[in-house]
Amino acid sequence: MAKIGKVGLETPFVMAPMAGMTDTAFRRLVKRHGGCGLVVTEMVSSDGLVRGIDRTLEYAEYTEEERPVSIQIFGGDPAKMADAARIVEGMGADIVDVNMGCPVPKIAKHSAGCSLMREPEHAANVVAAMTKAVKIPVTVKMRAGWDEHTVNAPELAKRVEDAGAAAVAVHGRTAAQSYSGVSDWELIACVAAEVRIPVFGSGDCVEAEQILDRANRSRVSGVLVGRGVLRNPWILAQATDLAAGRPARVVSLADRGQFLLDYMTLLLNERVNEAEGFRHAAPSATTALGPRRSGLDPRAESPEPRAEITRAPAKGRERWVINKLRALVSWYSKGLENGGHLRVAINSAQSISEVRDIIDQFFLAAVAVA
Repeated sequence: MAKIGKVGLETPFVMAPMAGMTDTAFRRLVKRHGGCGLVVTEMVSSDGLVRGIDRTLEYAEYTEEERPVSIQIFGGDPAKMADAARIVEGMGADIVDVNMGCPVPKIAKHSAGCSLMREPEHAANVVAAMTKAVKIPVTVKMRAGWDEHTVNAPELAKRVEDAGAAAVAVHGRTAAQSYSGVSDWELIACVAAEVRIPVFGSGDCVEAEQILDRANRSRVSGVLVGRGVLRNPWILAQATDLAAGRPARVVSLADRGQFLLDYMTLLLNERVNEAEGFRHAAPSATTALGPRRSGLDPRAESPEPRAEITRAPAKGRERWVINKLRALVSWYSKGLENGGHLRVAINSAQSISEVRDIIDQFFLAAVAVA
Protein backbone atom coordinates (compact mmCIF):
# COMPACT_ATOMS: atom_id res chain seq x y z
CA MET A 1 0.00 0.00 0.00
CA ALA A 2 1.32 3.42 -0.98
CA LYS A 3 1.51 6.00 1.81
CA ILE A 4 1.74 9.78 2.05
CA GLY A 5 2.74 10.55 5.60
CA LYS A 6 0.33 8.44 7.65
CA VAL A 7 -2.32 8.41 4.93
CA GLY A 8 -2.58 5.03 3.25
CA LEU A 9 -3.60 4.73 -0.40
CA GLU A 10 -5.24 1.50 -1.55
CA THR A 11 -3.63 1.94 -4.96
CA PRO A 12 -0.72 4.13 -6.12
CA PHE A 13 -2.87 5.68 -8.84
CA VAL A 14 -4.14 9.20 -8.28
CA MET A 15 -6.65 11.36 -10.13
CA ALA A 16 -4.88 14.64 -10.85
CA PRO A 17 -6.61 17.97 -10.27
CA MET A 18 -7.91 19.68 -13.39
CA ALA A 19 -9.50 23.12 -13.11
CA GLY A 20 -13.11 23.16 -14.22
CA MET A 21 -13.22 19.40 -14.69
CA THR A 22 -12.58 17.34 -11.55
CA ASP A 23 -15.50 18.56 -9.46
CA THR A 24 -16.87 16.51 -6.58
CA ALA A 25 -19.47 14.78 -8.78
CA PHE A 26 -16.83 13.59 -11.25
CA ARG A 27 -14.50 12.51 -8.44
CA ARG A 28 -17.25 10.46 -6.79
CA LEU A 29 -18.03 8.60 -9.99
CA VAL A 30 -14.38 7.79 -10.66
CA LYS A 31 -14.01 6.48 -7.10
CA ARG A 32 -17.08 4.28 -7.53
CA HIS A 33 -15.50 2.53 -10.48
CA GLY A 34 -12.43 1.60 -8.40
CA GLY A 35 -8.67 1.79 -8.73
CA CYS A 36 -8.35 5.39 -7.54
CA GLY A 37 -6.10 5.64 -4.50
CA LEU A 38 -6.45 9.39 -4.00
CA VAL A 39 -8.43 12.28 -5.44
CA VAL A 40 -7.21 15.87 -5.52
CA THR A 41 -9.62 18.78 -5.71
CA GLU A 42 -9.52 21.52 -8.30
CA MET A 43 -6.97 24.13 -7.23
CA VAL A 44 -8.27 26.60 -4.64
CA SER A 45 -7.02 30.12 -4.02
CA SER A 46 -5.42 30.48 -0.59
CA ASP A 47 -6.59 34.09 -0.54
CA GLY A 48 -10.16 33.06 -1.32
CA LEU A 49 -10.10 30.39 1.39
CA VAL A 50 -8.81 32.77 4.02
CA ARG A 51 -11.28 35.48 3.05
CA GLY A 52 -14.17 33.02 2.85
CA ILE A 53 -15.17 33.87 -0.72
CA ASP A 54 -18.10 31.63 -1.69
CA ARG A 55 -17.12 30.87 -5.28
CA THR A 56 -13.65 29.83 -4.08
CA LEU A 57 -14.90 27.68 -1.21
CA GLU A 58 -17.01 25.54 -3.51
CA TYR A 59 -13.89 24.23 -5.23
CA ALA A 60 -12.63 22.89 -1.88
CA GLU A 61 -15.77 20.96 -0.95
CA TYR A 62 -15.68 17.18 -0.88
CA THR A 63 -17.71 14.22 0.40
CA GLU A 64 -16.85 11.20 2.52
CA GLU A 65 -17.15 8.96 -0.54
CA GLU A 66 -14.06 10.58 -2.04
CA ARG A 67 -11.63 9.74 0.76
CA PRO A 68 -8.73 9.85 0.98
CA VAL A 69 -8.90 13.37 -0.42
CA SER A 70 -6.30 16.08 -0.94
CA ILE A 71 -7.28 19.73 -1.26
CA GLN A 72 -4.94 21.63 -3.54
CA ILE A 73 -4.30 25.30 -2.81
CA PHE A 74 -2.28 27.95 -4.61
CA GLY A 75 -0.65 31.16 -3.53
CA GLY A 76 2.75 32.69 -2.87
CA ASP A 77 2.48 34.22 0.60
CA PRO A 78 3.81 31.81 3.29
CA ALA A 79 1.60 33.18 6.09
CA LYS A 80 -1.55 33.09 3.98
CA MET A 81 -0.75 29.62 2.66
CA ALA A 82 -0.29 28.47 6.27
CA ASP A 83 -3.67 29.96 7.20
CA ALA A 84 -5.28 28.27 4.21
CA ALA A 85 -3.70 24.96 5.21
CA ARG A 86 -5.27 25.32 8.67
CA ILE A 87 -8.66 25.80 7.03
CA VAL A 88 -8.11 22.70 4.89
CA GLU A 89 -7.18 20.72 7.99
CA GLY A 90 -10.25 22.08 9.77
CA MET A 91 -12.39 20.80 6.90
CA GLY A 92 -11.16 17.29 7.70
CA ALA A 93 -9.15 16.79 4.51
CA ASP A 94 -6.54 14.05 4.59
CA ILE A 95 -3.84 16.01 2.73
CA VAL A 96 -3.16 19.59 1.65
CA ASP A 97 -1.37 19.99 -1.67
CA VAL A 98 0.57 23.02 -2.94
CA ASN A 99 0.19 23.90 -6.60
CA MET A 100 3.61 24.71 -8.05
CA GLY A 101 2.74 23.36 -11.48
CA CYS A 102 0.03 25.55 -12.97
CA PRO A 103 1.44 27.34 -16.04
CA VAL A 104 -1.59 29.59 -16.59
CA PRO A 105 -0.36 33.23 -16.68
CA LYS A 106 -3.11 34.62 -14.43
CA ILE A 107 -1.94 32.24 -11.69
CA ALA A 108 1.80 32.34 -12.34
CA LYS A 109 2.02 36.15 -12.47
CA HIS A 110 1.02 36.35 -8.80
CA SER A 111 4.06 34.38 -7.56
CA ALA A 112 1.91 31.26 -7.43
CA GLY A 113 1.63 28.07 -9.45
CA CYS A 114 4.70 27.25 -11.50
CA SER A 115 6.27 30.67 -10.94
CA LEU A 116 7.24 29.43 -7.46
CA MET A 117 9.71 27.14 -9.21
CA ARG A 118 11.64 30.27 -10.23
CA GLU A 119 12.20 31.01 -6.54
CA PRO A 120 13.13 27.69 -4.92
CA GLU A 121 14.06 29.22 -1.57
CA HIS A 122 10.78 31.10 -1.37
CA ALA A 123 8.88 27.98 -2.44
CA ALA A 124 10.53 26.04 0.38
CA ASN A 125 9.56 28.79 2.83
CA VAL A 126 5.93 28.42 1.77
CA VAL A 127 6.06 24.67 2.45
CA ALA A 128 7.88 25.17 5.76
CA ALA A 129 5.21 27.60 6.97
CA MET A 130 2.48 25.15 6.06
CA THR A 131 4.08 22.10 7.65
CA LYS A 132 4.52 24.02 10.89
CA ALA A 133 0.87 25.08 10.81
CA VAL A 134 -0.83 21.69 10.31
CA LYS A 135 -0.51 18.04 11.27
CA ILE A 136 -1.86 16.59 8.03
CA PRO A 137 0.66 15.84 5.24
CA VAL A 138 1.69 18.71 3.00
CA THR A 139 2.49 17.70 -0.57
CA VAL A 140 3.73 19.62 -3.61
CA LYS A 141 2.80 19.29 -7.28
CA MET A 142 5.43 20.75 -9.60
CA ARG A 143 6.61 20.67 -13.18
CA ALA A 144 10.03 19.92 -14.66
CA GLY A 145 10.84 23.61 -14.34
CA TRP A 146 9.91 27.03 -15.63
CA ASP A 147 11.45 26.55 -19.08
CA GLU A 148 14.15 24.51 -20.81
CA HIS A 149 16.85 26.71 -19.26
CA THR A 150 15.62 26.23 -15.70
CA VAL A 151 14.75 22.57 -15.31
CA ASN A 152 15.07 22.41 -11.53
CA ALA A 153 12.55 19.84 -10.32
CA PRO A 154 15.26 17.71 -8.63
CA GLU A 155 16.60 20.72 -6.72
CA LEU A 156 13.16 21.95 -5.71
CA ALA A 157 12.07 18.48 -4.63
CA LYS A 158 15.05 18.32 -2.24
CA ARG A 159 14.26 21.76 -0.86
CA VAL A 160 10.60 21.03 -0.16
CA GLU A 161 11.54 17.66 1.33
CA ASP A 162 13.85 19.48 3.76
CA ALA A 163 11.01 21.93 4.46
CA GLY A 164 8.78 19.06 5.58
CA ALA A 165 6.83 18.02 2.47
CA ALA A 166 5.48 14.48 2.74
CA ALA A 167 5.48 13.77 -1.02
CA VAL A 168 5.94 15.46 -4.38
CA ALA A 169 4.29 14.99 -7.75
CA VAL A 170 6.18 15.91 -10.89
CA HIS A 171 4.72 16.59 -14.30
CA GLY A 172 7.54 16.09 -16.80
CA ARG A 173 6.93 19.24 -18.84
CA THR A 174 8.06 22.79 -18.16
CA ALA A 175 5.65 25.68 -17.68
CA ALA A 176 6.75 27.05 -21.05
CA GLN A 177 5.71 23.79 -22.71
CA SER A 178 2.29 23.83 -21.10
CA TYR A 179 0.88 20.61 -22.63
CA SER A 180 2.91 20.55 -25.83
CA GLY A 181 5.74 18.12 -26.47
CA VAL A 182 6.13 15.09 -24.23
CA SER A 183 6.47 14.52 -20.50
CA ASP A 184 10.07 13.75 -19.49
CA TRP A 185 9.78 10.60 -17.41
CA GLU A 186 13.57 10.26 -17.21
CA LEU A 187 13.62 13.52 -15.26
CA ILE A 188 10.82 12.22 -13.06
CA ALA A 189 12.94 9.12 -12.39
CA CYS A 190 15.86 11.39 -11.42
CA VAL A 191 13.67 13.18 -8.88
CA ALA A 192 12.54 9.84 -7.44
CA ALA A 193 16.17 8.80 -7.05
CA GLU A 194 17.17 12.06 -5.32
CA VAL A 195 14.66 12.25 -2.47
CA ARG A 196 13.46 9.95 0.30
CA ILE A 197 9.81 10.99 0.24
CA PRO A 198 7.33 9.44 -2.22
CA VAL A 199 7.41 10.81 -5.77
CA PHE A 200 4.41 10.59 -8.07
CA GLY A 201 4.92 11.00 -11.80
CA SER A 202 2.55 12.63 -14.25
CA GLY A 203 2.16 13.17 -17.97
CA ASP A 204 1.09 11.36 -21.13
CA CYS A 205 -0.74 8.47 -19.48
CA VAL A 206 -3.84 7.95 -21.60
CA GLU A 207 -3.83 4.14 -21.61
CA ALA A 208 -3.78 1.82 -18.60
CA GLU A 209 -0.68 0.07 -19.95
CA GLN A 210 1.18 3.40 -20.05
CA ILE A 211 0.45 4.00 -16.37
CA LEU A 212 1.95 0.69 -15.37
CA ASP A 213 4.91 0.94 -17.75
CA ARG A 214 5.92 4.41 -16.57
CA ALA A 215 5.44 3.52 -12.92
CA ASN A 216 7.73 0.50 -13.27
CA ARG A 217 10.41 2.14 -15.41
CA SER A 218 10.62 5.34 -13.38
CA ARG A 219 10.46 3.64 -9.99
CA VAL A 220 8.04 6.24 -8.72
CA SER A 221 5.74 5.61 -5.77
CA GLY A 222 2.67 6.30 -7.87
CA VAL A 223 1.20 7.98 -10.93
CA LEU A 224 -1.10 10.99 -11.27
CA VAL A 225 -3.43 10.78 -14.24
CA GLY A 226 -5.29 13.80 -15.52
CA ARG A 227 -6.45 13.93 -19.12
CA GLY A 228 -6.42 10.13 -19.32
CA VAL A 229 -9.17 9.99 -16.69
CA LEU A 230 -11.24 12.54 -18.59
CA ARG A 231 -11.02 10.33 -21.67
CA ASN A 232 -11.59 7.13 -19.74
CA PRO A 233 -12.82 7.29 -16.11
CA TRP A 234 -12.05 3.57 -15.76
CA ILE A 235 -8.35 3.95 -16.59
CA LEU A 236 -7.20 3.76 -12.95
CA ALA A 237 -9.34 0.67 -12.36
CA GLN A 238 -7.86 -0.91 -15.49
CA ALA A 239 -4.32 -0.08 -14.35
CA THR A 240 -5.11 -1.69 -10.99
CA ASP A 241 -6.30 -4.81 -12.80
CA LEU A 242 -3.07 -4.99 -14.78
CA ALA A 243 -0.94 -4.41 -11.68
CA ALA A 244 -2.69 -7.35 -10.02
CA GLY A 245 -2.01 -9.59 -13.02
CA ARG A 246 -5.60 -9.53 -14.24
CA PRO A 247 -6.82 -8.52 -17.69
CA ALA A 248 -7.96 -4.92 -17.74
CA ARG A 249 -11.72 -4.69 -17.37
CA VAL A 250 -13.66 -4.06 -20.54
CA VAL A 251 -15.77 -0.89 -20.71
CA SER A 252 -18.74 -1.09 -23.04
CA LEU A 253 -20.43 1.71 -24.95
CA ALA A 254 -23.40 1.32 -22.61
CA ASP A 255 -21.07 1.81 -19.62
CA ARG A 256 -19.71 4.98 -21.16
CA GLY A 257 -23.15 6.34 -21.86
CA GLN A 258 -24.33 5.55 -18.34
CA PHE A 259 -21.36 7.41 -16.87
CA LEU A 260 -22.44 10.61 -18.61
CA LEU A 261 -26.03 10.15 -17.47
CA ASP A 262 -24.90 9.52 -13.89
CA TYR A 263 -22.66 12.57 -13.97
CA MET A 264 -25.49 14.72 -15.23
CA THR A 265 -27.80 13.39 -12.51
CA LEU A 266 -25.30 14.18 -9.77
CA LEU A 267 -24.85 17.70 -11.10
CA LEU A 268 -28.60 18.29 -11.29
CA ASN A 269 -28.96 17.11 -7.71
CA GLU A 270 -26.16 19.22 -6.26
CA ARG A 271 -27.46 20.53 -2.90
CA VAL A 272 -30.91 19.11 -3.47
CA ASN A 273 -32.19 17.44 -0.28
CA GLU A 274 -28.67 16.53 0.83
CA ALA A 275 -28.26 15.21 4.36
CA GLU A 276 -26.66 17.47 6.93
CA GLY A 277 -22.89 17.09 6.77
CA PHE A 278 -22.94 15.42 3.34
CA ARG A 279 -20.40 17.98 2.17
CA HIS A 280 -17.26 19.02 3.99
CA ALA A 281 -17.02 22.76 3.48
CA ALA A 282 -14.99 25.70 4.73
CA PRO A 283 -16.63 28.58 6.65
CA SER A 284 -18.16 31.17 4.36
CA ALA A 285 -17.90 34.93 4.75
CA THR A 286 -21.60 35.15 3.85
CA THR A 287 -22.95 32.27 5.93
CA ALA A 288 -24.82 34.69 8.15
CA LEU A 289 -26.66 36.02 5.09
CA GLY A 290 -28.24 32.65 4.31
CA PRO A 291 -27.48 29.58 2.15
CA ARG A 292 -24.77 29.94 -0.45
CA ARG A 293 -25.71 29.69 -4.08
CA SER A 294 -23.45 26.73 -4.45
CA GLY A 295 -23.53 24.15 -7.18
CA LEU A 296 -23.60 26.77 -9.92
CA ASP A 297 -20.57 27.86 -11.84
CA PRO A 298 -19.78 31.43 -10.71
CA ARG A 299 -19.69 32.42 -14.38
CA ALA A 300 -23.25 31.21 -15.02
CA GLU A 301 -25.83 33.91 -15.67
CA SER A 302 -28.41 34.64 -12.97
CA PRO A 303 -27.94 31.52 -10.79
CA GLU A 304 -31.11 30.59 -8.94
CA PRO A 305 -31.26 30.57 -5.12
CA ARG A 306 -31.05 27.18 -3.43
CA ALA A 307 -34.71 27.32 -2.30
CA GLU A 308 -35.87 27.37 -5.90
CA ILE A 309 -33.40 24.70 -7.01
CA THR A 310 -34.82 22.24 -4.47
CA ARG A 311 -38.24 22.50 -6.13
CA ALA A 312 -37.12 22.04 -9.72
CA PRO A 313 -33.97 22.46 -11.79
CA ALA A 314 -33.80 26.10 -12.83
CA LYS A 315 -32.75 27.41 -16.20
CA GLY A 316 -29.53 28.68 -14.66
CA ARG A 317 -28.83 25.21 -13.31
CA GLU A 318 -29.58 23.58 -16.67
CA ARG A 319 -27.18 25.92 -18.47
CA TRP A 320 -24.48 25.10 -15.95
CA VAL A 321 -25.00 21.33 -16.25
CA ILE A 322 -25.02 21.44 -20.06
CA ASN A 323 -21.80 23.48 -20.05
CA LYS A 324 -20.19 20.95 -17.71
CA LEU A 325 -21.21 18.11 -20.05
CA ARG A 326 -19.82 20.00 -23.04
CA ALA A 327 -16.47 20.45 -21.30
CA LEU A 328 -16.23 16.78 -20.32
CA VAL A 329 -17.35 15.44 -23.70
CA SER A 330 -14.60 17.42 -25.43
CA TRP A 331 -12.22 14.94 -23.75
CA TYR A 332 -14.51 11.97 -23.25
CA SER A 333 -15.25 11.62 -26.96
CA LYS A 334 -11.60 11.38 -28.03
CA GLY A 335 -10.89 8.03 -29.63
CA LEU A 336 -14.57 7.11 -29.95
CA GLU A 337 -15.93 6.25 -33.38
CA ASN A 338 -17.94 9.28 -34.52
CA GLY A 339 -16.83 11.12 -31.42
CA GLY A 340 -16.85 14.36 -33.37
CA HIS A 341 -20.55 13.91 -34.06
CA LEU A 342 -21.18 13.52 -30.33
CA ARG A 343 -19.29 16.74 -29.56
CA VAL A 344 -21.22 18.70 -32.16
CA ALA A 345 -24.55 17.37 -30.91
CA ILE A 346 -23.85 18.10 -27.22
CA ASN A 347 -22.52 21.56 -28.08
CA SER A 348 -25.76 22.30 -29.91
CA ALA A 349 -28.10 20.97 -27.20
CA GLN A 350 -30.33 23.53 -25.50
CA SER A 351 -31.96 21.45 -22.76
CA ILE A 352 -31.24 18.60 -20.35
CA SER A 353 -33.80 16.38 -22.06
CA GLU A 354 -32.08 16.96 -25.39
CA VAL A 355 -28.71 16.01 -23.89
CA ARG A 356 -30.20 12.80 -22.47
CA ASP A 357 -31.66 11.90 -25.86
CA ILE A 358 -28.29 12.50 -27.55
CA ILE A 359 -26.49 10.26 -25.05
CA ASP A 360 -29.12 7.53 -25.35
CA GLN A 361 -28.92 7.62 -29.12
CA PHE A 362 -25.13 7.67 -29.34
CA PHE A 363 -24.27 5.08 -26.68
CA LEU A 364 -27.33 3.00 -25.86
CA ALA A 365 -29.17 2.85 -29.18
CA ALA A 366 -25.90 1.84 -30.89
CA VAL A 367 -25.65 -1.09 -28.47
CA ALA A 368 -29.23 -2.14 -29.15
CA VAL A 369 -28.61 -2.13 -32.90
CA ALA A 370 -25.43 -4.16 -32.50
